[in-house]
Amino acid sequence: MRIVYMGTPDFAVKPLEALIAAGHDIVLAVTQPDKKKGRGKEMQPTPVKECALRHGIEVFQPVKIKSEEAVQRLRACDAELFVVAAFGQILSQEILDMPHYGCVNIHASLLPKYRGAAPIQWAILNGERETGVTVMQMEAGLDTGDMLLKEVVLIDAKETGETLHDKLSEAGARLIVRAIPLIEGGKLTPQKQNDAESCYAKMLTKELGHIRWEKSAAEIERLIRGLNAWPSAYTYLEGKTLKIWEADVVPESDETYVRLAQAEPELIRQPAAVIEVTRSELLVVCGEGLLRILQLQLEGKRRMGIEEFLRGKSLEKGIRLGE
Repeated sequence: MRIVYMGTPDFAVKPLEALIAAGHDIVLAVTQPDKKKGRGKEMQPTPVKECALRHGIEVFQPVKIKSEEAVQRLRACDAELFVVAAFGQILSQEILDMPHYGCVNIHASLLPKYRGAAPIQWAILNGERETGVTVMQMEAGLDTGDMLLKEVVLIDAKETGETLHDKLSEAGARLIVRAIPLIEGGKLTPQKQNDAESCYAKMLTKELGHIRWEKSAAEIERLIRGLNAWPSAYTYLEGKTLKIWEADVVPESDETYVRLAQAEPELIRQPAAVIEVTRSELLVVCGEGLLRILQLQLEGKRRMGIEEFLRGKSLEKGIRLGE
């Protein structure tokens, strides 16, 4: 099929590669403009641009996809289908109506749940057991179009935002390759979304990663996993930012919690307090349960396991994390 592909970040690369491998004619790759990144502030191409250029596909990077120039460029492609994956701009109705089979979106959730910018991370933050990918027929609303095809992806107990991102990108690649011949053959029945079942997956911010120790250990542990690798969960230690990359929950039913509750009845009621520190273990009080820190990174230092960290940093029981 003759396709215009629209996408920007890493998530959109595997579906593009899968479409190429399946023999589809990608006549144009549309992606966001290059941006300055890194300490040197050098212009960096988007991952989709890099992929497209590797395969000899023409790249178009409009500042505004709704501009007259962009609309004319898309119309000139005479594509049968537009495939969109995390492109980053809203398409006008004029663009949506342009190709014969319309525009389909590869969305990283089981719609109607988690419409919006960060469905991958919010599925982990909210404690979901499964998520997935939906190929949907696009309309003017935000992720509100009819659902065409889905694939369920299980969320492992130690799943991070990064590992789930990769799993869903691969699922999206499989699903779009399955979907296109079914779309072409008229073999898919569009299914309306139930708006009452939807929730909005708002954009991630660095502030979201600030650990509130009055929350339960289970909530904080999900925050740590969900925001790994970006923007990361963090607290403060002696005025320096302390990123926490991996942790375990110690529930109140655990014998370790019971022992410490008996030994430190006052301290265990103080969220953010370090209640136990040994050569190889660091336990922090939460609003409910304890958090066992496994991997962390102090400002100006590299990421390291807890044993290595404690060899170089002396911590006293009772010290409080946070501002």
